Amino acid sequence: MRLQYILAKFIEIAVIFFVILTMLFFLFRLSPGDPISKVVDPMLTPEDMAHMISQMGLDKPLWEQYVIYLKNFVTGNFGVSFHYGEPVSRIIGERLGWTILLFTTATFLAALAGVWLGKVAAWNKGKRMDNVMSISALVCYTLFIPWFALLLLWIMGFKVGLFPLGGVLSPELWVGDSSTLVKLLDLIHHMVLPLLTLFIINLGSYLLLMRSSMLSVLKEDYIITARAKGLSEKVIRDKHAAKNAALPVITSVGLSLAFSINGGALTEQIFTWPGIGRELIFAVSNNDYPLAQACFLLIALVVLVANLIVDLLYAWLDPRITY
Repeated sequence: MRLQYILAKFIEIAVIFFVILTMLFFLFRLSPGDPISKVVDPMLTPEDMAHMISQMGLDKPLWEQYVIYLKNFVTGNFGVSFHYGEPVSRIIGERLGWTILLFTTATFLAALAGVWLGKVAAWNKGKRMDNVMSISALVCYTLFIPWFALLLLWIMGFKVGLFPLGGVLSPELWVGDSSTLVKLLDLIHHMVLPLLTLFIINLGSYLLLMRSSMLSVLKEDYIITARAKGLSEKVIRDKHAAKNAALPVITSVGLSLAFSINGGALTEQIFTWPGIGRELIFAVSNNDYPLAQACFLLIALVVLVANLIVDLLYAWLDPRITY
């Protein structure tokens, strides 16, 4: 793999990221809505209102706001949230860990299960096992996330009472002198329903993608050659076919992880999971420019880097691919 290719990709990422940063800045400020009316007391005097607008930097011309934003961004200053009155970097830092914990866990578990089940389904093409798996995967893939999440919450949380109705922890356990094991089990207890929702939704897409890719690979000449050499069916399936068939799944997993940084906003909102997605909905709804911009920029950066990593993984897994 050529170093020039990697350097060119980094330059490309930098240019695209700058364009996204610029577009987000102007789109938020040109969109309808007034951030001031969302955060100030309506009883404030016009003088106090003007002072607050000046503190937020919204009294300056748009081009000057843009220059100031670029200078601050280069130094790692993403501004102060209009609503919280706290640095945006601190707010994102507090929320990001919860999103990564939930969505990376769900994505990896769904990918592992989907690859294995898709491999088995393709190997048994046309048989009952294949039909059952394919139909089940289609059902999972087409589920409407808010409906399914609310259904799980209503049945498992409200009716049966096995799991909490939301949140990430039980305050009485974390404030007290509970052991680390008890706290960990409490966190897992709160994670089950949102994790199960994301796992089932993602499982269907990975299973179908792996099955389709596997069926295509099984028609390749090197699979016929492997059979002619007398290799066992298990070795052909697992060592030869599955490795190459997994390439499209790797792309899907990489992008899924990248886009999961937005927290699957609806899922986080339904389960009151304090992640980036839930915060993004709040920031956009309240015209909190600094917080919303930072959330979107984080998503853009992770997606761009994920694309680069996927490209590099392709070349590593398949020697036929060169850059």
